[in-house]
Amino acid sequence: MSQTDFSVISLASIAGFDAEADVLVCGFGGAGGSAAVEAAKAGASVILYERASGAGGSTGMSSCEMYLGGSGGTSLQKTLGFEDSTENFIAYLEKAMGVRGDPEKIRLYAEGATDHFEWVRTLGVPYKDAVMLEREVVPLTDESLLFTGNERTLEFKDVAAPVPRGHVPSHEGDFGGRMFIDALTSAVVEAGVDVQYDSRVMHLIVDESDRVAGLAVKQDNQLRYVKASRGVVLTSGGFIMNDEMRKRYLPDNHKWATPYGNPFDMGDGIKLGQAAGGYTINMDEAFVSLPIYPPSKLTFGILVNQRGERFVNEDAYLARLAHHASLQPNQQLYLLVDADNFDHPMYIERLDVVATGDTIEELAAEAGIFPAGALEQTVAYFNQHAKQGVDPKFRKAPEWLSPLEKGPYGLLDLSFDKQTAVIMPGTKGPLTFTLGGLDTLPTGEVKRWNGGIVEGLYAAGRVTAGLPRSSEGYSSGMSVGDATFFGRIAGRQAASQ
Repeated sequence: MSQTDFSVISLASIAGFDAEADVLVCGFGGAGGSAAVEAAKAGASVILYERASGAGGSTGMSSCEMYLGGSGGTSLQKTLGFEDSTENFIAYLEKAMGVRGDPEKIRLYAEGATDHFEWVRTLGVPYKDAVMLEREVVPLTDESLLFTGNERTLEFKDVAAPVPRGHVPSHEGDFGGRMFIDALTSAVVEAGVDVQYDSRVMHLIVDESDRVAGLAVKQDNQLRYVKASRGVVLTSGGFIMNDEMRKRYLPDNHKWATPYGNPFDMGDGIKLGQAAGGYTINMDEAFVSLPIYPPSKLTFGILVNQRGERFVNEDAYLARLAHHASLQPNQQLYLLVDADNFDHPMYIERLDVVATGDTIEELAAEAGIFPAGALEQTVAYFNQHAKQGVDPKFRKAPEWLSPLEKGPYGLLDLSFDKQTAVIMPGTKGPLTFTLGGLDTLPTGEVKRWNGGIVEGLYAAGRVTAGLPRSSEGYSSGMSVGDATFFGRIAGRQAASQ
């Protein structure tokens, strides 16, 4: 049997086990650590396996924003004067996820998010009673609350009152993920979890009824068999680093985006779950980033494609901007700014100025990109309505509407093949990670294609299709919030068997 085919092993074929525990957790990122802690607190013996030499996963690489609200607001939201009802939170999430959303997961998350925040605080993760109201991605100062999605765009304000829901650990600089993982690791150790690093899970073990009864793990180049008396929890991340899977499930994304994740986001957990009968959904969706802000004043500019046409409201969140940009011909796009709002996006390493001009006509002629008169027509239409404080075509919010009338003008090239991210210097294209995986019940139980479940198998985090299902509706903090929230539930559920 190949050690890389991830096929299941029959329990009857195992002569003896090298170890045994009530619950086995596969992957020590935010989801796995949370699952292990809760399973142990529920009275189960737990072994946590991690392929890397230390804890972290993709959560450890993140800012550790968590998208939280509902129940009147988290303690941080309330302290800072923000109210967020559960129904308001649900309305936003349902709008964000659209037809791909899971109503049961959305409701459960919205009802439990405030308690989840208090749990994170009990780990010792620090939050400051300060809000960042500027248009930001993550505060590099020490504020802990900010808007991290489309809350303030008119399309979303139609269904939900805007509330800042991005909760980020307080620290100057982007170190939240490491702070959280360090705190979670301490909790895992204190809970008595047996943590095994440098351990790659290769196979699930199933009994005669197809119930998952253990796993085979490669340690020190040896395959060891471990029995799970209650359940196995898969928390080993997505598949963004697996080139073969990206080509299969995300063929367009594969051509123009740069994978962002930890090196072991290879889809192992997804393949393990599939081999045991688990069903996958949403495999064709991925987060994509287009950080044209900060500085926020760039929002006053307009984004156009190679036809000189606008295609999105520029005040949308970076993932929504990227989604609509990805649909443009050849993923070619440009930001037109005037003298009042010209600057360089903070999170893009290098940006080409395609053309400048004292008039739009001069700029268009120098650029030599657009059909004759197209850009001039687009700007004239935009300016006409911006003067009246409206954007009939894309509904950009009034606070970001200002006619482009002050020369000189600049045309910035934001085409995907020209983008280079600050956080991954030298790469080309927007950053991306996957949003598809095993289909699970809100309890974490892995579903089969026919609606049944794989007995004894649970999953959480990016190994699943969790709360966030699309880049178009993504808000930063949904992934870590989802992974830790549903990781805790999966751990408790496994321990209860």
